[in-house]
Amino acid sequence: MSTKPNIAFVTGGYSGEAAISYKSAVNIEKNLDPARYNVYKIDITPDGWFYINSGDKQLVDRSNFTIQENGQTVNFDAVFIGIHGTPGEDGKLQGYFDMVGLPYTSCDAATSALTMNKRYTVAVAAFGGINVANSLHLFKHTPVTAATVLAQLSLPLFVKPNNGGSSIGMSKVNAAEELPDALEKAFKEDEQVLVEEFISGREFTVGVFKSIEGIRVLPITEIITHKEFFDYEAKYLGKSEEVTPAAIDADMKEKIESAAKKVYELFNCRGVVRIDFIFNQAKQEPYMLEINTVPGQTDASVIPQQVRALGWPLQNFYSALLDEALQRK
Repeated sequence: MSTKPNIAFVTGGYSGEAAISYKSAVNIEKNLDPARYNVYKIDITPDGWFYINSGDKQLVDRSNFTIQENGQTVNFDAVFIGIHGTPGEDGKLQGYFDMVGLPYTSCDAATSALTMNKRYTVAVAAFGGINVANSLHLFKHTPVTAATVLAQLSLPLFVKPNNGGSSIGMSKVNAAEELPDALEKAFKEDEQVLVEEFISGREFTVGVFKSIEGIRVLPITEIITHKEFFDYEAKYLGKSEEVTPAAIDADMKEKIESAAKKVYELFNCRGVVRIDFIFNQAKQEPYMLEINTVPGQTDASVIPQQVRALGWPLQNFYSALLDEALQRK
């Protein structure tokens, strides 16, 4: 009998972001150390939860999150969460794992649910002393006119689904006549929409993670998009340039790192998260845009870039995340 911990690596999901989950899964799977862990791939889909083994699949017992292998029941020691969107990023899966007593490599249910809601995230951040943009929270069941929005916020604006990621349904609005179409586009993706004032400055994103040794900030990445903003195409279809580590002076670096660590602590994060900022040149301060609690893990994604810039093999990084989770068992 192997003494290595049994790790459930969960991928898939119920939303359109499942496609991104499967892209991340390729890179995660090949970098989970087989010498240290017994890894079992679990595909969570709307049609069922399946253990995937050499092309075969079997249903997971959801009553206790176990599988059968060679006639034996496999109990897991921890879960590596690789699902973008629901139910792996919004707290639903985390709540389930809490119920069955399994530790996992992501933020807990409360933090995951909170940070999935962009408006609540910036509200809590502002309350905690983090700089954020002025914004409005709109609901589909309580329609408002573009004029009402523009009476409270100044152009340019960003309009985005309040719950969701990968910049799907997001628009930049430079003129008043563009706002109705932007709202319609966002409401097709979500019942709630966040409208934010544009903050001028350089865009940065930074990973922060917790290991057994404590909280650590990864090297900062500057996002230089060839689109008007960092949308889906810029993120996933090569329409942006990501410079890691960012070419910034020591003062800017310290301010962004300090803000990132403060956000991580304020939201009681676990595992690795990616926090997006705009550094406002006029005020010489970083402004938090959002928190991604299950950031992309494809070979070209920001977090793997930052881990390489730190000088770590990705395998060591994932082991650090798993070891931190396992100590909570």
